Amino acid sequence: MEQPIVAGIASFGMSGKIFHAPLISSHRNFKLKRIIERTRNEARQLYPGVIVSRSFEDLLQDSEIELIIVNTPDETHFEYATACLKAGKHVVVEKPFTQTVAQGEELIALARQQGTVLSIFQNRRWDGDFLTVQHIVNNRMLGRLVDYEAHFDRYRNFIQQDTWKERAAAGSGVLTNLGAHMIDQALVLFGMPEAVTAHLKTMRTGGEVDDWYDIRLHYPGVNVQLKSSLLVREPGPRYLLHGTLGSFLKWGLDPQEEALKQGKNPNDPGWGIDSKEWWGVLNTEMDHQPIREKFETLPGNYRSFYDNIAARIREGKELQVKPEEALNVIRIIEAAKRSSGEKKTITLAF
Repeated sequence: MEQPIVAGIASFGMSGKIFHAPLISSHRNFKLKRIIERTRNEARQLYPGVIVSRSFEDLLQDSEIELIIVNTPDETHFEYATACLKAGKHVVVEKPFTQTVAQGEELIALARQQGTVLSIFQNRRWDGDFLTVQHIVNNRMLGRLVDYEAHFDRYRNFIQQDTWKERAAAGSGVLTNLGAHMIDQALVLFGMPEAVTAHLKTMRTGGEVDDWYDIRLHYPGVNVQLKSSLLVREPGPRYLLHGTLGSFLKWGLDPQEEALKQGKNPNDPGWGIDSKEWWGVLNTEMDHQPIREKFETLPGNYRSFYDNIAARIREGKELQVKPEEALNVIRIIEAAKRSSGEKKTITLAF
């Protein structure tokens, strides 16, 4: 690899502090030069060698910065990504890509016109549990898959104060937050569905945004269901897969986010390794012999996303998270909102 890619992060909120800054600063192909932190001084304490600025304009005006991470509130993604692309910067946008399909189409066209790289941080493609599910599906270890059910549940029975994520005006909610990951994973496995049926609800007292959903993606031959709730204190399986030969069930969450919260480094030995107690159960048959056993979770590695960004920028390698794929996630989100509001199944035209 040539000179490290000089990068800047547009916000030091949860995603900047927990995900982007640790992943970039520990990556040999990147140099984290500048972080925008508008009021607090956490970034200065954690990254003393990095310039901490108060203004987004500092990123645009810094001629050394090649890549900007747009991880600001969802409603600003389009505005900030547009400014970065017009300044000739490569851009990684935090999910969800944009708030509308039209915005996403405009950004894709602008990136193509500018000759810059545009990608979306769909890091949960590199969750160990999803990599394991993908391996099982792609290798037809359950025969022909007939049911795929995924859950992303949490327990938060209160409304967080002073956060845009709880305000309806910001276009937020669990669908755009967690749903953007789950939809992306389903599209990786199965491609675009023929139709969408969704139910979105606000179940917490005093809530403004959706905090519960049940989404059905319609495909010929396989039933796909995505569910999330912020009122699940005792979670069940995260993935439930059933096929003509068997089943696979997986509990627990990928350990990388918790490790990053604890200040651990992706260079640490054993990174992304799932505890044996959380390995899934595979009940199937191979060579006509029944098998029921714990199935080891493949190691997760969020930094693979930035491996690919570096390879794309410096070597022209194929982008793994293409903006067109992220745009399809927004198409599904729009269809899900329409389906829930109109109480009907929405057929997709593509």
